[in-house]
Amino acid sequence: MFPNALILAADSALRTLFAEPRASRPMPLAPRAELVLTSEDRRESAALMRVNHVGEVCAQALYTGQALACQSPALRAQLAEASREETDHLAWTKQRLDDLNDRPSLLNPLWYAGAFAIGYAAGKLGGDRVSLGFVVETERQVEAHLQSHMDRLPAADNASRAIVAQMKADEIAHAQMAMKAGAVELPGPVKSGMQLAAKVMTTVAHRI
Repeated sequence: MFPNALILAADSALRTLFAEPRASRPMPLAPRAELVLTSEDRRESAALMRVNHVGEVCAQALYTGQALACQSPALRAQLAEASREETDHLAWTKQRLDDLNDRPSLLNPLWYAGAFAIGYAAGKLGGDRVSLGFVVETERQVEAHLQSHMDRLPAADNASRAIVAQMKADEIAHAQMAMKAGAVELPGPVKSGMQLAAKVMTTVAHRI
């Protein structure tokens, strides 16, 4: 079974990094018509959505690594379902970048490799409950990060705001799923290390 799992993991990586993502749900619609963005607003929106796209690349990698390492078929199925919702996010953020005439991060393969390694190590070394703990803490940090983007997005950019709002709701649900499945609370130093890694990623991806 392990060779098959490796093939699936490789397929997930190639699809995430090089294929056009396909959402299973329609892109969230803004409650109000979008106003014309200035050049400065467009650049800021694109930079923030590029960061969000990187976050979804990392989410795919994290879940793929965890699924490869986990022991429970039920947990593997839950991770697969969460990954499918993250694929929606990946497609939405990519489409929004296209709408803004901008591009994803040039370092996506690097971000993917790092997140995959973390997900696999968490599941392999700590077991399923620690792996779930990484899901909870990751989603908590992503939720806070998305809320900060809601505050930073240009007031005229209702389209990006609608996408971020739905992503935030989904991330909360993923954290709740992991908690119900038996996640353990991660130690403080691990949480701090995750925050530092996320800070480096978001700072770099904002520009590159």
